[in-house]
Amino acid sequence: MSAEIVRVEDLIKDFRPGFGLRRKRVLDGISFQVREQEIFGFIGPNGAGKTTTLKVLMGLVRATSGSASILGHDVSETAFRRQIGFLPENPYFYDYLTGCEILRFYANLSGVRKRADRVDQLLELVGLSDARNARLRTYSKGMLQRIGIAQALVHDPMVVFLDEPMSGLDPVGRKQVRDLILRLRAEGKTVFMNTHILSDVEMVCDRVAIIVGGQIRYEGAIDHFLGAGEPEADLVLANVPAEAAVELEERFGAQLRGHAGRVELRISEKDTSAALRVALEAAAEVISVTPHRVSLESVFMAAVEQVSVREECP
Repeated sequence: MSAEIVRVEDLIKDFRPGFGLRRKRVLDGISFQVREQEIFGFIGPNGAGKTTTLKVLMGLVRATSGSASILGHDVSETAFRRQIGFLPENPYFYDYLTGCEILRFYANLSGVRKRADRVDQLLELVGLSDARNARLRTYSKGMLQRIGIAQALVHDPMVVFLDEPMSGLDPVGRKQVRDLILRLRAEGKTVFMNTHILSDVEMVCDRVAIIVGGQIRYEGAIDHFLGAGEPEADLVLANVPAEAAVELEERFGAQLRGHAGRVELRISEKDTSAALRVALEAAAEVISVTPHRVSLESVFMAAVEQVSVREECP
């Protein structure tokens, strides 16, 4: 088993929203681990506690109780942070500087040797070599996100924390950032990605934790989430006689949906051959047979709805 890079145990964070004595609990005893050389997705709805967790890990706020460590060091320590890169959700850069100048600035702050070589490497890594001499105020949102990732990597950290790296990006920009994150893992880095864009999580993450209402509802490998339950298949048929439709519904417990002269049904994968036999014997036309894969969105919505129902109960 790979080494443990991030460890959070029973973390609680209370805020006092006003001047009164009443406290609001934002993190309610969360625990999770991030392993070496993996992309870890930390997902949840707005207000679930994602950014607060990241701020605790970065040492920007102090937890009320519990513990959090990175690379075996408590997050209250400072020396180990040389091995950490961080992209905040809304980074601010001096927009009168060029891409090359802003990276040299951060390289100076980080004490990087051979700064010119490192800046050239980073600009090539994030695909901004051609825009190296353009001022940041002329950069698109996607270009600013990539220059933000470059500044997080300027000192060649072991662990990279990205807060909403896909926020506000178009499909092209999101793909560019996804490819960059995958490249970081290939280079041996560990990536902690805090996001609410579930499709990107499915594409790049090895493991995921779902936080809702300040509590971790699910944690584990993506394949474990999406492979849970009995395998199913989606069948699309055309010209299905009424008798065959009734048999499919009653015999296989299928829920039939009609659309544009076609019938769609979802059945257990083990019943696929028998259902196709019924359809073909009735002279129905088979349009497609597709294995059904549980989506991360369905798991996520189940977690959110479970909490919503609990909160509505007296």
